[in-house]
Amino acid sequence: MVEQVQAIVIGGGIVGCSILYGLAERGMTDTLLLEKNELTSGSTWHAAGNCTHFGHDAEITRLYVNSIRTYLRAQEESGQSVGFHKTGSLRLATTPDELASYERLVPIYKKLGIPYQVVSPQQIPALHPLMNCEGVLGAAHTPDDGHVDPTGATMAMAQSARARGARILQQHPADSIRRSATGVWEVRSNDKVFTTTRLIVATSFWAREMLAQLDIDVPLYALEHHELVTETHPDIAALGFELPTVRDPYVSGNVRQEGKGFLIGVYEKEPVAWNVDGIPPEFGRELLVPDLERLMPNLERCMWRFPAFAQVGIKVANNGPLCYAPDGFPMLGPVPGQEGLWLASGFHVGIGTGGGAGQFLSEWIATGKPPYRLACVDPARFAAPMDTQTAVSSILGHYAAGYATPPMDVAI
Repeated sequence: MVEQVQAIVIGGGIVGCSILYGLAERGMTDTLLLEKNELTSGSTWHAAGNCTHFGHDAEITRLYVNSIRTYLRAQEESGQSVGFHKTGSLRLATTPDELASYERLVPIYKKLGIPYQVVSPQQIPALHPLMNCEGVLGAAHTPDDGHVDPTGATMAMAQSARARGARILQQHPADSIRRSATGVWEVRSNDKVFTTTRLIVATSFWAREMLAQLDIDVPLYALEHHELVTETHPDIAALGFELPTVRDPYVSGNVRQEGKGFLIGVYEKEPVAWNVDGIPPEFGRELLVPDLERLMPNLERCMWRFPAFAQVGIKVANNGPLCYAPDGFPMLGPVPGQEGLWLASGFHVGIGTGGGAGQFLSEWIATGKPPYRLACVDPARFAAPMDTQTAVSSILGHYAAGYATPPMDVAI
């Protein structure tokens, strides 16, 4: 039996569910999401959930802004809490170039209507009293930033999409995809066949292998990414407010409060690629073996920046695969030369941009044109083949740069 639907989304992470939700909001409800495991499998379930309005490019900043708005709207519609903590964030400037870069963003955020200011080192202790400000020249302060529960945000969008008529089938892998002679996309899953004129691949680090069966080469690969959660610290417990997230180029990581302890996402200077020759077919919600010894340069700097961090033990050490494209931007849009095939992958800031990405792509699919120009995420930029070594080398370089100041036309 063959079943035809308006659109098929493959992948039940934050991005896939956001796209399904966005399509449903725009009246496309005869739609189907296929997930080979459970919703949030892959990278979503173990993500830190950080959400920021900060981006060096005004256009991609909309993905950040619209993500928070989308999660909160889905929460209101579904009744499913997304667990949003509005803590604000500080992006530290430790060089004159970084500080100048942040100051140049003031008119952009004013135009977008987003609260933003560059604060001095003397102002920082009032926002984050547990931070050593030595060497800090200032910081970009976005007070409406925070973090969500990634599972809650995903489920809220999934529930809202379902309420509008969209369907989600879990434990339904996309066993094969093909395009018929008539141009219709055919997806086989668990002995079922679904057809559509709109097929969206939102499968993160599985996307490369999934599209390879169509002789489509996309330079998407995974690398290892550590996030650590500490035990409770009495100074955090004694605070009357939640600390803002700090993004520090010196530590090369993001540090925020988790419970009454710290959470740090580490960007290693010598990162490790993960299974570039193929993802194990059985991989789902597993984590990789953590390597704290490898992280010590980052952790020592974190202890210096946050002295309280040195006074507590590590409670949780997560090491999970993170998907990257060679230039650090996601691949979001139509696949060149493949009418009706769309790609939404390469989101190493998946929670921070996932909600906005779903709004962007669903508008493009539903109306036939993107809501605004965003060439930096267009899959067409990688139309020319790229060998594995070149792609992975570039990915590792972007990851190792961490929170170093990028060019003004690049967002992180």
